[in-house]
Amino acid sequence: MMKNRHFRLCPAAEFLQKTHMPIFERARELAVINSAASALGWDQETFLPTAAHDHRAAQLSWLSARAHEMATSDAWKSDLESAEAADSGTDPNLSANLRELRREFERATKLPVELVARESTATSHAKHAWADARKRSDFSTFAPHLETLLGIAREKADLWGYSGEPYDALLEAYERRTSTAAVAALFDTLKPELRKTAAAAVEKSAARAASLPPGPYPIAAQQSLNAQIAESIGFDFDAGRIDTTTHPFCTTLGPQDVRLTTRYDENDFTSSLFGVLHEAGHGMYEQGLPADDFGLPSGNSVSLGIHESQSRLWENHVGRSRAFWQRWYPIARETFPQLAGLSLDDFLAYLWRAEFSPVRVEADEATYDLHIILRFGLERRLLNGDLAVTDVPAAWNEGFRELFGFTPENDAHGCLQDIHWSMGGLGYFATYTLGNINSAQLFAAARKDPAIASAIDSADYAPLLAWLRKNVHAHGATLDPADLIAQATGSPPAAADYLAHLQSRYL
Repeated sequence: MMKNRHFRLCPAAEFLQKTHMPIFERARELAVINSAASALGWDQETFLPTAAHDHRAAQLSWLSARAHEMATSDAWKSDLESAEAADSGTDPNLSANLRELRREFERATKLPVELVARESTATSHAKHAWADARKRSDFSTFAPHLETLLGIAREKADLWGYSGEPYDALLEAYERRTSTAAVAALFDTLKPELRKTAAAAVEKSAARAASLPPGPYPIAAQQSLNAQIAESIGFDFDAGRIDTTTHPFCTTLGPQDVRLTTRYDENDFTSSLFGVLHEAGHGMYEQGLPADDFGLPSGNSVSLGIHESQSRLWENHVGRSRAFWQRWYPIARETFPQLAGLSLDDFLAYLWRAEFSPVRVEADEATYDLHIILRFGLERRLLNGDLAVTDVPAAWNEGFRELFGFTPENDAHGCLQDIHWSMGGLGYFATYTLGNINSAQLFAAARKDPAIASAIDSADYAPLLAWLRKNVHAHGATLDPADLIAQATGSPPAAADYLAHLQSRYL
């Protein structure tokens, strides 16, 4: 089992000992409150009895309000100002922590505690309503909750302020120092290339039929294989676990407590496996952050675009490669005897197939970003008031038909497929494509080291993980996302490596 190795710039413990700054102790205390809320949230998504949702909503609302009161208090402000006054500028890591604490403080103080508590209550009820609406494929029962959360999102955007449109203020929470206009311009550039690649990949796949032998693929056997693979690439089960839920996710409950979830399909073992690879990528990023800095910016992830780069790198660049399956396909065959008559080449053809799926989390690489472009456009229209909540299903289906050529059969496969809106995650979806772009650029940069490239080709991923630990994880949130990519790869973020990867794999 691979243990964590933390590559450190200047551990928080050292500058606490050196400067005795109370603001860092307050930040750690706040992290304890937030991690307690995360534990309750994880339980809400996995094991919470249905009848307990109202009380859980009250618990989470109370914790959110207390955390916000602490992070916006006069005492917090005073300690932050004292620390800033004492900062000589000689320790870049200390200065970066203070800079990011100041940025977070400025955003937090613009939101009243009543709004924070109201949003927490609304999301707790909305997640429960979404799960029920999705099960019954009935958007109308979720619509009132989305209306409430959309109103809250607009309130927050107005309080935070924005230079272009409301989406800017929300995007800043997930991908700092970028703008809606910049993302829209990127998507406008990518869209024709992605549509061309997707259409060609789908046509090529249709010419070579590829399918798995019939199931069942027992869930217990899937769980065993998934755990073996997750551990082999570097996920530390002494500091994490995998559970089952409706929508796969990863959450961190503490510096050595990272929870992954997935869902199972007894007709296709690869569905849960790639869910685990994806979430393990998130989890290994969390496990690679400096544990002693938990609660400080240097111990937190920098952005969702960087977080998603880690999950997509391990899911797609590693998990869908020939080298990976040259190692793991014999073990998969032992686990699932029905695979005995399916060659490795035919199995890879199945993994590399491209088809226009209605569901994002089941989409292949060639078509995935079209889902993101669709949701990004709808969210902007909702926030700008150009699209009414009641019209979302029709707008979704119209946009989907334009991008994919067909309409989802129902709301569950359409506008209700993802949990993010029920979590209040408006402004979130663009980061998935940013993550895809970042993942390709990071993977290409790592492979420039001949030793790492050779190890990857031999399905030995310890050198790759060590490179990511040093160049991505160790920095926490002390660098802006674009600066982190530029420092790690030698070039600013760009889509060239990603488009080249798609064309190489599919065309």
